Amino acid sequence: MDRPKVVKYTPPECVEDYPLGAFQAGHLVQKNAGWRVFRPVIDHDKCIGCLRCFLVCPDGVIDKSGEKLEIDYDFCKGCGVCAYECKVNAIRMVKEGEEADE
Repeated sequence: MDRPKVVKYTPPECVEDYPLGAFQAGHLVQKNAGWRVFRPVIDHDKCIGCLRCFLVCPDGVIDKSGEKLEIDYDFCKGCGVCAYECKVNAIRMVKEGEEADE
């Protein structure tokens, strides 16, 4: 399944253009990480691949499709749940704008 892509929202011109019932959106209308103060950084040397962070992320921004876990910072809000739940301390929160020593 493809990850959602940001698309420009254009409101329907008439009532008949609004969707009825359930449908798959598959898109986001804007990036939403602009107010983040801290961002999570994964230390891949410490990560054991348990996917606990992936399972608890409320925004679903942790990608497990590659060899290493990756965070989509365009949509991460910096809540810190992933870092809190990581049992091996492989994720730490870094102040936005500071280097992460990755």
